[in-house]
Amino acid sequence: MKRLRKLRIPRSAVGRRAGAALALTSLTLPLTVAFSSTAEAATASACNAYRGPYQRQAEKFLGLRVDGRQSASDCRAIRAFQTSHGITPDYGYAGPVTWGVMQLVAKQRAAGHQPNRAHQCPTNRGRIACVDLTRQLSWIQDGSRLVFGPVPVRTGRKGGATRTGLQRIYWRHLHHVSTIYHTPMPYSQFFDGGEAFHAISGSVWSAPGSHGCVNMRPNDAKKYWSLLRNGDDVYVYGRKSGT
Repeated sequence: MKRLRKLRIPRSAVGRRAGAALALTSLTLPLTVAFSSTAEAATASACNAYRGPYQRQAEKFLGLRVDGRQSASDCRAIRAFQTSHGITPDYGYAGPVTWGVMQLVAKQRAAGHQPNRAHQCPTNRGRIACVDLTRQLSWIQDGSRLVFGPVPVRTGRKGGATRTGLQRIYWRHLHHVSTIYHTPMPYSQFFDGGEAFHAISGSVWSAPGSHGCVNMRPNDAKKYWSLLRNGDDVYVYGRKSGT
């Protein structure tokens, strides 16, 4: 009976196998995932246990116990915020993108029912739609009386920022489709060249922004459609972060 010869595996093959095993193991550690000009840390799991660089800030914003430690409940709460605000990946990691959106939402909440407290949008022109690029807010007022809003919006990204100044709505198209990007733009109300108020299907908090239009949630865009008419004033001011 022949004796079986021992199979000798080259050291280079062993190294390659060890490297592959190490690569698989590394998938359980935080990965930095780039989204446009920003980054979030994520893991291969649905919800991770790693402390983010903005852990304490996120805990305070969400009304959680502020201890700077990532608990399972912290992760679920952060992940729920990410999901509801269109932040990807939504792994519950308190990274810079998540904290940036939380800061913006905090400013929007602080506006309350007095978005024009600083009197930056004209109050001497009757009915007017105001757009604050800094806070990513819009509202409709008549003189100093608030008619509707404020509501969150998404304006132009870097390289395509929404233009500031006083304009007027000059064309409305209920079922408009972009001839440039071939995407639906329901409830479009154009006020400056190709820039318009219109609804989007995604999140108004998601980066990086529009190509100049003022993106709105469907119900908000529908309300604007019912309240505004051709010839109504639109005033855009401020500056969006990152533009």
